[in-house]
Amino acid sequence: MSEKYSIEKVFSNEKIEEGMYKLTIKGKFDVKPGQFYLLRAWDIEPILSRPISIHDKDDDSISFLYNVVGKGTQLLAKLKKEDEIKITGPLGNGFQVDKLKGKVALVAGGIGIAPMLLLAKQLKKEDTDLFVGFRKNSKIVDNVEKYVNNLYLSTENGEKGHKGYVTDILKPENYDVVVCCGPEIMMSKVIKMCEKVGVTSYVSMENRMACGIGACLVCTCKTKDGRKRTCNEGPVFLGEELILND
Repeated sequence: MSEKYSIEKVFSNEKIEEGMYKLTIKGKFDVKPGQFYLLRAWDIEPILSRPISIHDKDDDSISFLYNVVGKGTQLLAKLKKEDEIKITGPLGNGFQVDKLKGKVALVAGGIGIAPMLLLAKQLKKEDTDLFVGFRKNSKIVDNVEKYVNNLYLSTENGEKGHKGYVTDILKPENYDVVVCCGPEIMMSKVIKMCEKVGVTSYVSMENRMACGIGACLVCTCKTKDGRKRTCNEGPVFLGEELILND
């Protein structure tokens, strides 16, 4: 297996906005957009490490974007420079950039923006548009916007961009491929919109995980070929494969 376990030191753990942090670790990492790592900065409790998508990578660092939603991420948010963190990865089946040809729409909802930065950096800027939906305006979009041709923003409270949902402003018929990550109800709608007009879609699932290597079967998702492991066969799937709740 390509994944590996190591103990690293935190280079920075920046608070982007209330409840959202970007954790950066120095080092050389061979990863693909859409993959994830298991992060752990504690000894016993919580029992499980936290699966966090790769947000960005350069020649000498890797970064993770995460929301503080429970005990594990609360502990991650307390990390300071030079603190030790245990990481296992890279894990999962990421985006195959060579299959994302023609005009590409990246569609993200909330923390689903996390894997889109590294992906956008590997696609042709002139062929890539970004559609993002948040409950309220988020400045994390600024980091991704510079790598895409057009940004289409929606906020549920109408603070900025379209007032409503990101699926209100997406027109998949204008694209050759649509890539999506976010709440399951949003991804389900995007898949159906794409199927209706014959456009290929790829989605990155965010199921709860335990082992992260496909042994425990906690993270399985329903597909037309039976249940598949999000951490192993995924987290990236063809939209037409999946059977999602909506």
